[in-house]
Amino acid sequence: MRQPVRTARHDPALGLEAYCLQGVERPFPCHVHDHYVIGVVDRGTRSLTCRGRREAIGPGDVLLFNHGDSHGCVQEDGVLDYRGLNIPRDAMRALAKRSADLRVPPGFTQPVVRDRELARRLAALHRAVLEGAPLLRREEALVLAFGRLLPDWAGRPPAAHTCRAEVERACAFMGDCFARPLTLADISRQAGLGKSALVRAFAREKGVTPYRYLLAVRVDRARQMLEQGRSPAETALAAGFSDQSHFTNCFTAITGLTPGAYRALFREKWERG
Repeated sequence: MRQPVRTARHDPALGLEAYCLQGVERPFPCHVHDHYVIGVVDRGTRSLTCRGRREAIGPGDVLLFNHGDSHGCVQEDGVLDYRGLNIPRDAMRALAKRSADLRVPPGFTQPVVRDRELARRLAALHRAVLEGAPLLRREEALVLAFGRLLPDWAGRPPAAHTCRAEVERACAFMGDCFARPLTLADISRQAGLGKSALVRAFAREKGVTPYRYLLAVRVDRARQMLEQGRSPAETALAAGFSDQSHFTNCFTAITGLTPGAYRALFREKWERG
């Protein structure tokens, strides 16, 4: 199986990262991010699972993942080419206020939308960021893309469900203490639920178990450390993995790249900094 090609560029002026994956043949297990992900499928078909729902996706489909949404996909036909935008919560909050007068971070209720004009505008924004286009062009592309995305497809965050507050406490605890060797008893104690009740509530709210969520948090934190230039060995320990082999396997399964290959994408950024 060939390694996929990943290109990425962080845009500090816009507060987001654009990336592109080409030639992906492997599945992506269910995982979560601490940021929003907006993507467009360029080639290939997949079966996407998000928040416990399954849906077929193909070229031209726009993918909308809130922070904390559990999502993963398996191959249906051909290799996958995909472009995406990673947007931190603070940046999305500011965009929501400017573009749609939303005073709280948006909550996308549909993980897959079929809107050709939106896909075109997102692709234009993506190209402008990856190419390092002049700031004016990048800002215009951002306004045009989010001027359609947020008013048409974003609403307020989903209404609270039973045990949602307890699950969010568990998530916050894992986000703060990801480097520690946590047990289910530790997480349950912080959430205020019994162990069995927590696992059931977590699966209902997030679509994954607490353990799978914690692995995804650790990979997400490891990704940030690698972007800053830390070595894979140092990152594995700092992110809470028991050994480098386990770290490499988990990181590759979720991102499609080894830690070393991912770190190399950001060499110019951390060498300059």
